[in-house]
Amino acid sequence: MTAFRKLGIAATLVAATGTGLPAFAQAVPPLVYTVILPAGGFGSNNYTEVVTSGIAAAQQFCAELDNESYRVDCLAERLGQIADGIPRDTDYDEVRDILRDTSDQLENLARRNRDTSQVRGRASRQATDTSPAVRTSRPLTPVAPQAQAQVNQQASAILSNTETLLLRSASGSESKSQQYSRIAAALGSSKVLLRST
Repeated sequence: MTAFRKLGIAATLVAATGTGLPAFAQAVPPLVYTVILPAGGFGSNNYTEVVTSGIAAAQQFCAELDNESYRVDCLAERLGQIADGIPRDTDYDEVRDILRDTSDQLENLARRNRDTSQVRGRASRQATDTSPAVRTSRPLTPVAPQAQAQVNQQASAILSNTETLLLRSASGSESKSQQYSRIAAALGSSKVLLRST
């Protein structure tokens, strides 16, 4: 780093502290900002695998719920967690935004059709040799039994729309198209959860 660049940074930090003293003379602990990039970085097949594996894990976790009435909101919560895990200002901004919107739509669908005779509750799974411990980030909303079939159809339509949005977002770039197609296919397979048992 050149002396000029060092001076530029020090001047910026001094101005930011407002004390006239260099920032390193303050008792403020240093900030550490860690970004973990999978091998190949964002926009790579490796990161696409991270997203599709997250979707598969979400499907498995939600399928293991004993009570089907929680599955739509479980899927909403898990997709929201996947979306929140995608860093901003990457090649996956559109994916993050689309998954976040899908999560919100599914959550709202479950809430509009809530079964008030059942409690909202968190779902969790203990770690095993083959899978990590999982706990939902918020209580899940159960769907009323009389609305379950219709809610499942609406949730399936939301997922189909999401698949279409992902495929359209990828037009114009062959590598993006391949990656978004894989994510759309993984998301489309979530519709199996919504078939009544």
